[in-house]
Amino acid sequence: MHNDQDYGARWGELVERLHGRVDELAELFMARVQEIPEYAGRTVGIEELRDTARETFRRLVDGLRDEELQLSGRNGDSDSLMRFSLELGAKRARAGISPEALTSAVRLDFSILWEDLLQISEPQDAALLTSRVDRVWRVVDEFAAHTHSSYSAERVRMAQEESNIRQEFITRLFSKSELSADTISQASAALVTDPDARYSIVAASGEAASRLRAIAQAPQASQRLFVHEFGGSTYVFWALGPITDGGRQPAGPAFIPAGIAGIPCGYVESFAGLRALPSAARTAERLALLLQPSDRGPLTAAAAWARLAKQQLQDAGLDLWTDLDAALSPCRGGERERLEETVRHFLSTGNITTTAQALFCHRNTILNRLNRFQDLTGIHLAVPTQVARLVVAWA
Repeated sequence: MHNDQDYGARWGELVERLHGRVDELAELFMARVQEIPEYAGRTVGIEELRDTARETFRRLVDGLRDEELQLSGRNGDSDSLMRFSLELGAKRARAGISPEALTSAVRLDFSILWEDLLQISEPQDAALLTSRVDRVWRVVDEFAAHTHSSYSAERVRMAQEESNIRQEFITRLFSKSELSADTISQASAALVTDPDARYSIVAASGEAASRLRAIAQAPQASQRLFVHEFGGSTYVFWALGPITDGGRQPAGPAFIPAGIAGIPCGYVESFAGLRALPSAARTAERLALLLQPSDRGPLTAAAAWARLAKQQLQDAGLDLWTDLDAALSPCRGGERERLEETVRHFLSTGNITTTAQALFCHRNTILNRLNRFQDLTGIHLAVPTQVARLVVAWA
């Protein structure tokens, strides 16, 4: 039988023998860690990996000694192992080692230490080793926990740095109307996107902007979205595809993420390359200003051209609506509503028979209403330039 004092002395001897076998422990680790693909692929340099393994086992053995000292009421330097684990975790994160590979590598430490303890011990040390296995595990486990904690914190910091860099380049793209080749090249590299691809962009403010941000920040299975905020507006743009030979855009409808499809916003369906981003952003913002309460999704220039023309004319002091309203003022008893309904249907189809069927009226009734409208307003519905004035007034 051994008393606690004998156990302590014998354990101290075994720990000191481990100190003298750090190189052997490191080489055993090097042999086994090659079975982990990321380490075998030299993600970490072989000499750096060997030096780290040697230092790891030295610190772990120091940790075993410190553990014994603390349990006996004496001082130990347990912070040394923790500091090293924090450095190691951050270093492996920067090297691009995956968390799974790091876990597999750290798990080797306990098995190698314990196997070596069994090798250097005597048969009569069995009870001693049984009483100390929890201490060995505790030291290695704390080392592993701190390593993983540092690794995770470094990964978060790296992701934040990457995000900040991306955002800096996105801001540069939006801040200049004329983008240099260097700015475009650097931005495309930071965003990991093709500078000559086709892109779409949407813009919104207020509650719609909040919805855009939520969609853009959510993980996208099929589309990477880029976000920019400026002057109360939120912009989201994404790549569609490369320009074909000859500078033409591929045929086919533009892709819009499902979440954005239900948000009222200004929408430029397609523009060629990052160089055109500032101009497309201004267009999207202008379209967003033309949104009406009835709009339930993105508003394109094709759908809003009349609203845009109306706004431009009003800015120039020309109000087509006022003139049209005055021309229809003689109508009484619901006549104006009937005339407007008929003309709107006719403008949407260009066909009198189709209009009559839609409104459940005789063809002659439709003709009479159209003629009455033309007499009141002076707008001839067969003349495209005059019809354009009417479409803009009603926009």
